[in-house]
Amino acid sequence: MNEKTELLKNFIVLEGLDGSGTTTQLKMMENYLKRKDIPVYTTCEPSPLPTGRLIRRILRKEVTVEPETLARLFSADRYEHLFGSVDGILTHLSAGEVVITDRYLFSSFAYQSLDCGFDLVRDLNKYPLPEYLIYLKLSPEICRQRMKNRDMEELFDADRIQKRIIENYERGMDIYSKSGMKTVVIDGTRRPGEICSEIMKAIGR
Repeated sequence: MNEKTELLKNFIVLEGLDGSGTTTQLKMMENYLKRKDIPVYTTCEPSPLPTGRLIRRILRKEVTVEPETLARLFSADRYEHLFGSVDGILTHLSAGEVVITDRYLFSSFAYQSLDCGFDLVRDLNKYPLPEYLIYLKLSPEICRQRMKNRDMEELFDADRIQKRIIENYERGMDIYSKSGMKTVVIDGTRRPGEICSEIMKAIGR
């Protein structure tokens, strides 16, 4: 099944398992574009907004909510992240900036669908798609090794669910495979600099 929706030009999303290197690539891409004097705005989800801060507390297991509540919080946070009049993604795109976010609606497909079902999560996330989806493909075992020094386990870190998360990512990408969004799947085991070069080559004008 394929689904069509609005595409946001110059909007780039980084996705992958926790530990796949999305945050590292976000910073490297930002630095690359700035060196080229290309205006860029970088952000992440959960967002820095109050909704995003609450979500981070839930993920750290400081606050307990029902799985569907968490899915709805992610959707609400994404709405503010997109449409917020002060610092929303659309505001930055309208200003002529390239916007790159570390995670977007595909993370909801991957993670919230574990407990809430795919259909509910998709219904909650009928948002515009990025022009480019960059998916860093990495095995759960390597991601676990990369995260072994992290201070605390988050809600979705358990090894037993990582393969299901990968399957949900792939299902989400398949749904939008004919939407016009350009999906770039990259081997996340390579060195960060090599990965960044491959991303920039894929999206370069």
